[in-house]
Amino acid sequence: MGNKQTIFTDEQLDAYQDCTFFTRKEILRLHGRYHEMAPNVVPMDYTKDPDVKLPMQLIINMPELKENPFKERIVESFSEDGEGSLSFNDFVDMFSVLSEMAPRELKAIYAFKIYDFNTDNFICKSDLEKTLNKLTREELTAEEITLVCEKVIEEADMDGDGKLGFADFENMISKAPDFLRQPLQALYCCQANEDAVKSVA
Repeated sequence: MGNKQTIFTDEQLDAYQDCTFFTRKEILRLHGRYHEMAPNVVPMDYTKDPDVKLPMQLIINMPELKENPFKERIVESFSEDGEGSLSFNDFVDMFSVLSEMAPRELKAIYAFKIYDFNTDNFICKSDLEKTLNKLTREELTAEEITLVCEKVIEEADMDGDGKLGFADFENMISKAPDFLRQPLQALYCCQANEDAVKSVA
């Protein structure tokens, strides 16, 4: 793909390598995935940093996301405008953070953002209720959800304010790692490699 035309400058590719967990080849393949979703909108030439964003609806229909109950929140969490539209930079960030190469600490930051439905930088009881409904695919009763939420807050809320800050959240996932794995599980294999990122000839 890169041999046919210039897609990025060397400086751009160096910058992507510096701030992601990907090689140049993997970044080019991610561009191929991004371009495929809207070939009439996404240019092949990115050397002039085009101002292009793809809407959430296109992103959440990717095979890696479409079955994930947190798909909208995942995309919103990586969207610079917070509304779900992703620039190519946002798109690369999403794949980078959710790849197996990203450290657990970085994944925890984004898992916290995904669970923070009302975006107030805390996980409150309402956020937990929505999270548990998605994690269990609404198989628990309202009473069961309430009991679990109260138990989680009781055990993880270290400062007693009735909600979870990021430090509380880290404490929670150390005891219940599924809270970190579940929303991101469908994307753990989303590395920009031969299998996960389609090569564009």
